[in-house]
This record gives sequence, C-alpha cells and structure tokens, in this order.
Amino acid sequence: MSFAISFNWNQLSSYFAIKNFIEGSGLFIYPVILCSIIGLAIILERSFSLRRSKIVPKKLVKAIEELGWGENPERIEKLCQDQKSTLSRLVYLCLQNMSWSKFENSEALQVKARSEIAQLEKGLVILEIIVGIGPLLGLLGTLSGLITIFGNVGTHGMATQGAAIAHGISEALHTTLAGLGIAVPCLIAHSLFSRKVEAYAIEMENICSELLAKIYTEAPTPEY
Repeated sequence: MSFAISFNWNQLSSYFAIKNFIEGSGLFIYPVILCSIIGLAIILERSFSLRRSKIVPKKLVKAIEELGWGENPERIEKLCQDQKSTLSRLVYLCLQNMSWSKFENSEALQVKARSEIAQLEKGLVILEIIVGIGPLLGLLGTLSGLITIFGNVGTHGMATQGAAIAHGISEALHTTLAGLGIAVPCLIAHSLFSRKVEAYAIEMENICSELLAKIYTEAPTPEY
C-alpha cells in the first residue's frame, strides 16, 4: 500500500514538474514539443523497420551462399516469395530477369536497389531537420526571454522588476534546454540509422553480386 502511494506521488510530482517547466518556457516551447513527438515517433518506427530480419534474412543469405555455380535457383526463388524483406525483393527481381544479359539484369537491379534504399532512409531527413531546428527554436526562446527582460527593465526600471527579470531568464534557459534536449537524441539516432542503412546497402550489394555471378556462370564440367 505504501509503495502504491509513493509511486502515485512520484508520478504526480513528475507531472507538475513537467507542467511548470512548460508554463515557464514561453510560446516557443510548443514547437519544440511538437518536434520531440515527431522525432520520437520516427525513432521508434525506424528502430522497428530497420531490424535485420526485415532487411537481410539469414535464411535467404545462407541459401545464396550454398547455391552452386550454374545451379537452378528454384529454392531461392521460393524463399523470396515466402519472405517479405528488402533483400528478397532484390533477389526475386534478379531471378525474374535471368533471360536478360548479365549487364541488363545488373542495371535493373541497381535501379531497384536505389528505390529500396530510399525506403530504408524514409524519415531520416525529418530527423535531420529536427536536429537543425531544435537548437534554433531554443535560440528563439532565448531571444524572446531576453526581450522580455530588457522590455520590463526599460519600462519599469531594474529595482522593481526582479521577479519579471527572473521569469525572463527562466524562459530563455528552459527553451534552450528543451531545444538541445530534442536535438541531441535525434542527432544520435540519425547517425546510427544512416550508418545501419549504409551497412545494409553494402552487404546486399555483395550478396546480389555473388548471386549474379553464380546464375550467369555455367556449372563446371565434372572430371572423370
């Protein structure tokens, strides 16, 4: 019972702390909050979408590695139809175009690969924008707070406006803190996701190159 009361009290304290922080931050805190919500949604969505099992499934990679030179890729084609991953779509396109020359197939594969990579990078540009505008919104809040301070000092004098000056300084610092607070995690997430997409692209390029080499090479003549 005491634990539940303590837990509810902590929740209530956190709520009022956040409420007081927002109320003391001025109008520019609301765009920062909007950016934080959008940024968090993109980070969660990309964390789910960029899982390895959805991009480069191990079973398909192993099947391509085990494919012999000039061997019928029927098993790989079936795996591509069963799995819905980025690599399976690329491999399936490659197998569908086997009647083309190797050069034509490779060109079609590169066009498809660019489209798939663009899908993997979806949302990262928004994170990049948030990284840029988060500190700028914080700076706008800082300037707004300073304008409030100097406006009150100019109108009523320094001696009688101590509370207003303190409020203006608080508004400036709160918005700056919030702007940097959303920019830093978005910057980290953007860097990690970009590096992950780049690593996936290189890996899939190597796998598809290996597949092309195998399906366009005749099986070696058995030695007697």
